[in-house]
Formats: sequence, C-alpha cells, structure tokens
Amino acid sequence: MVENIRIDEAARVATEADIDVVAELVASALDSIAEQRGGNLWTNREARSLPATDSVASAIANPDHQVIVGLLDEQVVGYAMVRLETLADDTVLGVVDDLFVLPEAREVGVGEEVMNQILAWVDEKGCRGIDAAALPGDRQTKNFFESNGLVARAIIVHRDLRD
Repeated sequence: MVENIRIDEAARVATEADIDVVAELVASALDSIAEQRGGNLWTNREARSLPATDSVASAIANPDHQVIVGLLDEQVVGYAMVRLETLADDTVLGVVDDLFVLPEAREVGVGEEVMNQILAWVDEKGCRGIDAAALPGDRQTKNFFESNGLVARAIIVHRDLRD
C-alpha cells in the first residue's frame, strides 16, 4: 500500500541562527547564476561578495532589510533578501536583491511561500512597488516573478568588448 507523503513548505524571517546556512545558499546561488547568459558580469557587478556571512548578518540586523528563509519539512532550502530603497520623490521601493531555492526543492511551493513573505513585508512598509531581476534566458525565474504579479519595466542591454 502506498501512503500519501505530506511535504510541508513554509517561509519565515531569518534569525542569527540562519546566517551560516543562508551564506552557503548565497554561494550556491552564485554558482548557478555564473553559468547563465549575463551571469558572469552580474556576479562580478551586482552580487554580494563571498563569503557572504558578513553581508547576511548585516542584512538580518538592518531594519530596512528583510532576510527570509524558505523551508521544506523545516529544513532551510532557500532564501531571499529584500531591502527598502527611498526614491527621489520620497516614495519607497522594495528591491529583491536575492531569491534562490535549491533545485531539488523547487516546484513544491517554497518559492511561493518566500514571495508571500516578501510581498507582506513590502506592503507593511508602505512600498509603492517591488523590483526584482531575472537574467536573460532564465525563463523559470521570469515566469515565477510574473506569476507573482511582477512584470518587466526595464531591459538592460550590454555589449561585451572582450570577445
């Protein structure tokens, strides 16, 4: 007889106890991004430096940042980092700098749980909107963001002069 196996996905605000595991996930995220189109430049320009322990700890301690961990059966399998950015007109924008779920934990709802936490936090903070980035060709990430109501508002173009 086959039993139904229940997998519990959830998300919560990260604590100091999560710093090391989130820092490891940052490294995994950067490894996966580096191989994508535009990933090498992104990891050298926009990504946080490795080891990420100090930047994760700083974000957890900063009230204008939120670090969220995604859980699968109470194990941390993903993370997100979002921050507040005050614009020229004094409105506030939520900016997702990082969002990553381990490949083996995708498509079971962990990302959605993380995104729900992000959206609740930026709403609570009175943000006028939320920005996040997806690399060109990363259809899975683009589709994930679009399924959560985020749509493209700018396209960054680049010409590599070293080839």
